[in-house]
Amino acid sequence: MSRDDDGGCYDFVADCRLRMGTDLFTHQWDPVVLAALTVGPQRRRALRANIGGISDKALTESLHRLVAGGLVERTSYAEAPPRVDYALTPLGRTFADGPMRALVDWVLRYGDEFFEAQERIRMTGT
Repeated sequence: MSRDDDGGCYDFVADCRLRMGTDLFTHQWDPVVLAALTVGPQRRRALRANIGGISDKALTESLHRLVAGGLVERTSYAEAPPRVDYALTPLGRTFADGPMRALVDWVLRYGDEFFEAQERIRMTGT
């Protein structure tokens, strides 16, 4: 892998760190789950209710990816009935407070313009 002085990539290859970072936005629900967890730890049922519109399967897959990526931690409690909480890890917090926050700021500033451009293309076909 070739890198420049900033740790980015000259060649966009599969093991490039930039590709790893952008993959965090490619799964439809991953950023939404991360955003929902910014308020604090949640049980799975509460997380699903707070997100709305996410299927059980999609939530399970997203949580698995985020836990495997080190962005979310899963804590099990030996209680009856068993309890599991999900929370952002310190790494997950840096992602939520950094790139995700920047995207939110961009959407708030340019979202109307972006939407209008998409509508214009959709209506004219060009």
